[in-house]
Amino acid sequence: MADRPRRIIIAITGATGAVYGVRLLHHLRNIPGVETHLLVSDAAVLTLHQETGLQRRAVEALAHVVHKVRDVGASIASGSFQSDGMVIAPCSMKTLASIAHGLSDNLIARAADVVLKERRRLVLMVRETPFNLAHLRNMTAVTEMGGIVFPPLPSFYHKPASIDEMVDHTVARVIDLFGIEHALAPRWAGLNSNEG
Repeated sequence: MADRPRRIIIAITGATGAVYGVRLLHHLRNIPGVETHLLVSDAAVLTLHQETGLQRRAVEALAHVVHKVRDVGASIASGSFQSDGMVIAPCSMKTLASIAHGLSDNLIARAADVVLKERRRLVLMVRETPFNLAHLRNMTAVTEMGGIVFPPLPSFYHKPASIDEMVDHTVARVIDLFGIEHALAPRWAGLNSNEG
């Protein structure tokens, strides 16, 4: 595995927050030794255009490899495909439910199922508020299977000056979960770090 690139599967679904998937692709593209495999749902195409003004092709151009959501015969549908894990950014409640119940009804859910069964890292940037009981139970089920539920909640201790800075700080935390080095966002140095 040392000879291959770090492979991260990224899926963008139709929930609000498409910018998280776009920024994740953008930043991983600039990190040597990382290879991204992208999936974009039909609903995500609409959300991408509405929220970012980007068309599907522009987003796909950020990835190293693009897979069609209905292609359940793709390489990433098999456990024999070696990846370091998967991020769904953002993750709709429909996709969360499909993963929680093992439906594998499209390549996004199937790839997530493979990542879980192979004990690799699965990060779901779930987007909904407020949560109802079905959402919470599905998040619990995925967590019990080994997935990481990561709602993209901004932090303010680094005093962000823009939405881009808030988004990038969250994306940096996701990249950290894969142990990939980056200089994307400042790290917490402690409350007394500025004292002499």
